[in-house]
Amino acid sequence: MPKLLYLVTEDWAFWSHRLPMARAARAAGFEVVVATRVEHHRARIEAEGFRVHALDWRRRSNGALATLGAVLDITAIYRQEKPDIIHHVAMKSVIVGGLAAWLAGRSGVINALTGLGFVFIGESLLKLPVRALIRFVLRRPGSRLLLQNHDDAQFLVSHGFALAARLTVIRGSGIDIEHYAPLPEPATGPVTVAYVGRMLEDKGVPTLVEAHRLVRERGIDLRLVLVGTPDPENPTTVTEASLRDWTSRPGVEWRGAVADVRTVWRDAHFAVLPSRREGLPKSLLEAAACARALIATDVPGCREIARNGENAWLVPPDNPQALAVALESLATNAPLRAKYAALSRALVVSDLAALPVGEKTVALYHSVLAEHTR
Repeated sequence: MPKLLYLVTEDWAFWSHRLPMARAARAAGFEVVVATRVEHHRARIEAEGFRVHALDWRRRSNGALATLGAVLDITAIYRQEKPDIIHHVAMKSVIVGGLAAWLAGRSGVINALTGLGFVFIGESLLKLPVRALIRFVLRRPGSRLLLQNHDDAQFLVSHGFALAARLTVIRGSGIDIEHYAPLPEPATGPVTVAYVGRMLEDKGVPTLVEAHRLVRERGIDLRLVLVGTPDPENPTTVTEASLRDWTSRPGVEWRGAVADVRTVWRDAHFAVLPSRREGLPKSLLEAAACARALIATDVPGCREIARNGENAWLVPPDNPQALAVALESLATNAPLRAKYAALSRALVVSDLAALPVGEKTVALYHSVLAEHTR
């Protein structure tokens, strides 16, 4: 059996976002190993038949010495496991794992960036060394780049970070369209819009709360439900104090984490994600699979699932006035929501479901394996 090793910062991130592709790889005959920081999901991951290496690291940098220690720990794992394919997931794994693969002399590396994030948003001297490392690992011989949207692909190639010939775009990691089945709109209560995701400024949560305030001032009884938690590992996290202040306002509810996001879409009429940039947002994919109209920002990643005038209303980022117009328009137009909802579901079923995405991912693994063993 060829051996496939996933390097993911957090076990919840693997369980939430990478499980469909790992299952597809297992079904295709790969032995799957997962290296990650273990918190709550080790037993679940091992129950899938995947071996786990526990790492002592965090998504947020703990300094140069801690990063060097992580590189050396992962290098040791790569030398021990000798995987045929290494799949790095997200920015930190790509950088740290890329350096470890270089030290361990491993090829057959897939660097999967799930979005370009704060490293590429704005200019800062502190970001220059990070960008240099990204360029080194992405252009290293024996590696491939995997992206979730074509905007990121164009940016990285045009700025010299990646080679077009070594790049693949696969939109997302697959949605279980039977689990996330269409849900009827709520029959009672006020019209409700839901945001699902981490409570971050980069996700546009403060902009959303302000836009909701503007809508309420216009006399529209729109309820806003925020689902998710702050993320102390992210420098743009929203504080719990801010969340408590927002939920003291009329029509705002913060639910925190939920075990089953389908309960959110059962209670909500449409979905919103006012993010500054995404890879391919899972929250919108799940909402679309449950047949919900979408509001999102006109930015890379969001545009892959939120099609303006088809199943979604797109607005500029960091613009509460434009977002308020979109919120009011969908809140007061049930036929438009129904039209968008049907097209959302059709878009997910067409090529964003677990089966077609899994097939594309496994095809990439076989391509890398053939090149690696040539």
